[in-house]
Amino acid sequence: MTTNHDYPTLRMYIAGEWCEGGAGSTAPVLNPATEEVLGHVPLATVADLDRAAEAAVTGFAAWRDTPVAERTAILHQAADLLVSRSDEIGRTMTLEQGKPLREASGEARRVAGALRWDADDARRAYGRVIPSEEGTLLTVRRQPVGPVAAFTPWNFPAGGPMRKIAAALSAGCSIVIKASEETPGTAVRLVRCFEDAGVPAGALNLVFGEPAEVSAHLIGHPATRLIAFTGSVPVGKLLSAAAGAEMKPSLMELGGHAPVIVCEDADPVAAARRAAAAKFVNAGQVCTSPSRFLVHESLLEEFTEEFVRAAEAVVVGDGLDEGVTMGPLANERRLRAVEALTADAVAKGAKVRTGGERLDRPGYFFAPTVLTGVSDDAALMSEEPFGPIAPLVPFSDLGDALRLANSLPYGLAAYGFTRSTATAERLTREFEAGILSINHCGGSVHEAPSGGVKASGYGREGGPEGLDAYLVTKRVSHLLAG
Repeated sequence: MTTNHDYPTLRMYIAGEWCEGGAGSTAPVLNPATEEVLGHVPLATVADLDRAAEAAVTGFAAWRDTPVAERTAILHQAADLLVSRSDEIGRTMTLEQGKPLREASGEARRVAGALRWDADDARRAYGRVIPSEEGTLLTVRRQPVGPVAAFTPWNFPAGGPMRKIAAALSAGCSIVIKASEETPGTAVRLVRCFEDAGVPAGALNLVFGEPAEVSAHLIGHPATRLIAFTGSVPVGKLLSAAAGAEMKPSLMELGGHAPVIVCEDADPVAAARRAAAAKFVNAGQVCTSPSRFLVHESLLEEFTEEFVRAAEAVVVGDGLDEGVTMGPLANERRLRAVEALTADAVAKGAKVRTGGERLDRPGYFFAPTVLTGVSDDAALMSEEPFGPIAPLVPFSDLGDALRLANSLPYGLAAYGFTRSTATAERLTREFEAGILSINHCGGSVHEAPSGGVKASGYGREGGPEGLDAYLVTKRVSHLLAG
């Protein structure tokens, strides 16, 4: 086994204590840039999960009853620790997920901002007093829903878990979070920040394990009151159905296949540069990544040339190396998937303008890839690539482009480029997506909501709407003593 002194000891965190799984079972954690083993993550037993859920009940009572000003101060302290430890957290993230170190450390700092936003916004979870009959005080209260069971993937090892943890703790809930077994070290470092800031035992619990077994047990456990999930559409459907069977609310942030429409009046060079920059962030392993590029036929040649130049300027390598701008794919599964999508598109007539193959070196590296002449029946046009592949497709009529953009069951993110205010308004009105960016490919921001429509999920994270799922609305009618 290869180890790395920068990589943390992997443990679960239950009822305020760091522990191994009850059965002693573990799974290896690999460095995707080298394929070396970094460590072994403990896997929870049913008894471990029961302890975590029961701890969340106790932790909820303590955290809910902590005055909001004190809760906010503790969470701000955790945010300060996240920032001060961002380089350490970022290095761990790069080791286990592969993204460039600068990108990883930036993610650690951004999640501190998200935590501060949610902590402050929870102080504005206002109720109201309703004018009523004489002698009656009628109010509406906003109160935490209770213990949360949350499940997050590997592509944003800090950002994914923090969206759930920050919202839950800010709202006054407790949480049991199952972070990815492929990127556990980042989650361990995040949780240590909350522990050191003074979050009480049981309010935050971290577990790992076999995903289907963990989710089934925690969703069905009588202690959990809300299910929060980020991940693929198929898994999201299974988890939301299981939650529905238990009559438990759920928050689902699922996958997409984000279309980009470059309109006839757009600047093709600027559009190509901005779209390419977004496409290769995190090696394309982003649920909001632009992934279908619909370009007006009059701009296609110029757009393609600039996009290819941008793709070829990407520096691929180990995320710890200076100057690298794109790391490996996170695992062998993703590498095989993007190879298959590329091969299928080429077999159906697509032309590889750059890239198109695995790099000849250890690790899960795939070259930034641009394809033209992609047929409508290529799998790449209907399956989320979740990798550094960009299919460029011409259109002549904006209505046709919008119909193609909206033809899939997904509706997470969409992008449009135009110089016309009227066209921008049409895109805003007709794109079927929960997140829309015009003339740029911006990412999530703390102060505004993110989430999907159609099969891309429901509920919102971020902004004032981000706490809604974690709060219940209670009507209180108080007959005053005469």
